[in-house]
Amino acid sequence: MPKIIRRKTATVAVGKVLLGSEHPVVVQAMTDTPTADVDATLAQTLQLIESGAEMVRWTINDEAAAVGAIRIIDILRANSVQVPIIGDFHFNGHTLLEQNPRLAELLDKYRINPGNVGGLSGHDENFARIIRLAVRNNKAVRIGVNWGSLDRSILAVLMDANQKTADPKSLKQIMYDAVIQSALDSAAYALELGLPEDKLVLSAKLSVVVDTIEVYRRLSRLCGHVLHLGLTEAGGGTKGIVSSAAALGILLEAGIGDTIRVSLTPEPGAPRSREVEVCQELLQSLGLRYFIPSVTSCPGCGRTKSAYFQSLAQDIQKHVTARMIEWRKLYPGVEQLRIAVMGCVVNGPGESRHADIGISLPGAFEEPVAPVYIEGEKRQVLRGDQIKEEFIAILEGYVAARYKKPAA
Repeated sequence: MPKIIRRKTATVAVGKVLLGSEHPVVVQAMTDTPTADVDATLAQTLQLIESGAEMVRWTINDEAAAVGAIRIIDILRANSVQVPIIGDFHFNGHTLLEQNPRLAELLDKYRINPGNVGGLSGHDENFARIIRLAVRNNKAVRIGVNWGSLDRSILAVLMDANQKTADPKSLKQIMYDAVIQSALDSAAYALELGLPEDKLVLSAKLSVVVDTIEVYRRLSRLCGHVLHLGLTEAGGGTKGIVSSAAALGILLEAGIGDTIRVSLTPEPGAPRSREVEVCQELLQSLGLRYFIPSVTSCPGCGRTKSAYFQSLAQDIQKHVTARMIEWRKLYPGVEQLRIAVMGCVVNGPGESRHADIGISLPGAFEEPVAPVYIEGEKRQVLRGDQIKEEFIAILEGYVAARYKKPAA
């Protein structure tokens, strides 16, 4: 896989996590519990962290949420949980941070929206108060423009000027310009107020894939700030996953983006951590980061003899997932392991040879044997009713032999 060359940015420190082109793309998540509910927010935060979230954002919208946030951060730090916590502020962030100085001190980053917190169009002082607090407390700030809450005065000025031109732009193009101008003007104002560039992150979220791609492409050409990627209001289920992967995947492949979040509408009963899993799978599919060994498996066709290859692929994936907690400690680099579980002779041997370790099951009318390939060579042939157990044993032995830590 060709190496993706990322656009050059400064390094931004958020707590102990480093953002920017010299560092891995970081996975962010956000809770959906009321932050005033200490137990619920703490539990969901820990769930997100356990699933792999490297930064977690909380809504802080009133005094009760501010007090709750302080309590939760105290609990996290007392238990040596150092994942950065981001406060998400709208409308009243300046007063909440000023009235709760310990909150301003404990949070690792403030997220503000210039469309409803402040900026250059009528709310300069509120915006400035938050930036000054960030400077005083040495905190990072994400200026997050969202077209659903865009500063309408910027849009109005641009539309008025557009009407006077000989070749007016479309309303969509004006919307693009307004989002980008809001982000860049707000960033410039924050820097003017004393916020260092190494504490500044920008985002410009839209809900349509092609619009998101276009705005981030333009924004990336116009500034060197660290960029947080996201498709706002992406939706749920397949739609939300596919739309987010399409938008973020194209941008990441172009080297754009330093942190990402997939904003999925959660399905009833589904864990919030689903958005983290999608982010990790996206980064892994692009070769930007690796989190867990990949299992390649075929979709099946008329040649596949039974559904056994499907259950075997699922069982191998479950086994790998369950073992990763221990494997990460014992076997550095194991997250880049490639496993193939194939269902017939058409692509099975080839895919198995391309993987680090693979198995090719027999299809219809094929000899009832399952060859196992390791690093391109056929090493063993499995038969009978214990294929799964035997292959897992071979897999465990291979992992232990290949990734074992060298003796100190």
